[in-house]
Amino acid sequence: MLLRLLLLVGLACLACKMVFGRWPWEYLRGSSTRERALERARQLLGVSAGATRQQIVEAHKRLVAIVHPDRGGTNEQVHEANAARDLLLAALPPEIPPQQ
Repeated sequence: MLLRLLLLVGLACLACKMVFGRWPWEYLRGSSTRERALERARQLLGVSAGATRQQIVEAHKRLVAIVHPDRGGTNEQVHEANAARDLLLAALPPEIPPQQ
């Protein structure tokens, strides 16, 4: 009886990993501080998780145009937009230069 239960739990864990890409216990610990910071930066700039360098830079320019102190925003908002851009750009994989 106990062996069957352990087998079922093991199969359920394996199915979870195969379907969702994460083990069941990974849902218990939550996301890391870095993951939360990246998600907040994406929300601030309005870009998706798969955003390219160009999309991030364009979103940053649009946001800064809105929150710039000359347009009624604050320096703090501009600094927050800059930090979000820098964090997302640093998280991108390095670009491979074209070979000649």
